[in-house]
Amino acid sequence: MDYPERLITVADGVHVWAPDGVGTWGLANCVLVTSRDEAALVDTPYTTDLTERLLAAAQPLLPPGGRIGTVVNTHANGDHAYGNCHFPDAEIISSEAGLEHARNEPGPEQLHQLVHHSDRGTPLGWYLYEHFGRYDFRGMEPTGPTRTFSGELTLTVGATELRLIEVGPAHTTGDVIVHLPEQGVVCTGDVYFEGDHVVHWAGPLSRVADAVRTVLDLDPAVVVPGHGPVGGPRELRAHLAYLEDITARIHALREQGRDAAEAAAELLRTDPYPRLGMPERLCILTELEYQHLDAAPTVAGPIQLVTAAARAAFDRAHPGHRDGDQG
Repeated sequence: MDYPERLITVADGVHVWAPDGVGTWGLANCVLVTSRDEAALVDTPYTTDLTERLLAAAQPLLPPGGRIGTVVNTHANGDHAYGNCHFPDAEIISSEAGLEHARNEPGPEQLHQLVHHSDRGTPLGWYLYEHFGRYDFRGMEPTGPTRTFSGELTLTVGATELRLIEVGPAHTTGDVIVHLPEQGVVCTGDVYFEGDHVVHWAGPLSRVADAVRTVLDLDPAVVVPGHGPVGGPRELRAHLAYLEDITARIHALREQGRDAAEAAAELLRTDPYPRLGMPERLCILTELEYQHLDAAPTVAGPIQLVTAAARAAFDRAHPGHRDGDQG
């Protein structure tokens, strides 16, 4: 897979490392902010190799000495935070809820074992290796934030103001967006995906939609999604309409008496957004939304949620497969 050799400048002192992650998991956008002799990074890559590639691409843009003094994690999922370990001298900032999430997030070594030692003859093992087998997580130390906040926090990087705004629970329990008011840029983390169906782990979907509305209310010229191409207000409004439509479809299917598995199967069958990749994520969205609608005491963990998605993707890739087959 090709990774970007340079960053995209989207505003004065704002540069995006945007690997083409459409159609798969794990390739998140990272945003470098430079001003005077200071630099900050919004989100860190998934692996050591990806972090080294980002730093090589960023080198010509960094101030003398090449130091990134601040890292902001929009949330604690590994594809936005595992790379923290390669910034030992930086102040690492997340929401307080993000810190709590990080304490329960599988570490890099745990994920490596899960991906590379699961039975690939099962839908889950096949799916994990299909999407995560390219990544080497070995040797990475879980590294959480050194500073947390709740609500809002304003930082100054050189002469550039960064407003950190807590919008979780939405994608996860601790989501943060980063607003650069003078540059007209918002980094959304994973409350916004472009090019694929979304995946969310906390919800409900109404909270994700509220987070998107918060971004729109900031009137940005440039919107950097957690994954996928950089966009603007038009793309973000289209994404909000998508979220509202998917939510309405799930609710309608529940009102018809369908259970979560039946509702997800119906969404996959009708395929309302064929241009988007990763349709199996509809299984995760449906299960998560049903749990909120049913007032479940706890929300299912990521492995339970991904298992249904893996089955849907496996069945699509192996149409002749029968339970018990190993191919």
